[in-house]
Amino acid sequence: MDPKCWRVELNDGHYIPVLGFGTYAPDEVPKSKAGEATKVAIDVGFRHIDSAHLYQNEEEIGRAIREKMADGTVKREDIFYTTKLWLTCLRPELVRPALERSLKKLGLDYVDLFIIHGPIAMKPGEELVPKDGSGKIILDTVDFCDTWEALEKCKDAGLTKSIGVSNFNHKQLEMILNKPGLKHKPVCNQVECHPYLNQSKLLEFCKSKDIVVVAYSALGSHRDPKWVERDSPYLLEDPILNAIAKKHNRSPGQVALRYQLQRGVVVLAKSFNEKRIKENFQVFDFELTAEDMKTIDGLNRNFRYAKILFAVDHPHYPFSEEY
Repeated sequence: MDPKCWRVELNDGHYIPVLGFGTYAPDEVPKSKAGEATKVAIDVGFRHIDSAHLYQNEEEIGRAIREKMADGTVKREDIFYTTKLWLTCLRPELVRPALERSLKKLGLDYVDLFIIHGPIAMKPGEELVPKDGSGKIILDTVDFCDTWEALEKCKDAGLTKSIGVSNFNHKQLEMILNKPGLKHKPVCNQVECHPYLNQSKLLEFCKSKDIVVVAYSALGSHRDPKWVERDSPYLLEDPILNAIAKKHNRSPGQVALRYQLQRGVVVLAKSFNEKRIKENFQVFDFELTAEDMKTIDGLNRNFRYAKILFAVDHPHYPFSEEY
């Protein structure tokens, strides 16, 4: 089977490629790099591109996608593009304008997936991360079920094919699923997921509700000090992961990605390095044994890179629940 066709069906009938290209980079990385890397990723075979308003690179990524359409590499329907509603735009009246702003930057008529970046609202306004005089992030309280209704309207208007969430725990997903008058279920929950935080309980819950889990930080993390503590462990240096990789004559990154694919998780691979972008796509031509999978499951230590600690006292803080 051609890896480009490795897709899973979402609960709304659309299909998502199981391997995606992640585009987040810390501020010091020039935004042009995201565009160049996206073109390399498309050339290599990636058809699922994941970005967000937060990443401030949608103009570059849109240009890269359009260039690859213009040169005949792909058609628009070959590409699955995800964007995310940032936390300053969770008030229902801000949802559609936020998506329209992304579409304008991208130069596209629609996105394939539009997701709420997280359940915690920040103060609305132009600032991505609004802070008070003492440098503390200013939060807001918005009922994300109201936000969800606004996403449903974006889907009905054809601005996005599918809608989902990110960084939600199972109770928060249930609040949307049990919402009176629910029109469209979330198709996915994009969460941090890797061998040190394998999310087995959340995965089981999502599968039972026909919600796809999409894994970010699947290779560990970008380690941006803005979001991640400096002394966090390096996943790809894990000796057990490396031993399994050696046995298969693969890189530890390829093993970490393959692990997710075999659990039925859609996985994002982020790299702006050409060699690694190619390597990250070579995960369809080998298989981990049941024993390998069990060994990697055993690495779980519920360690989270992106703890979102600034919001730990917010009523919608998602990570105080077990899953």
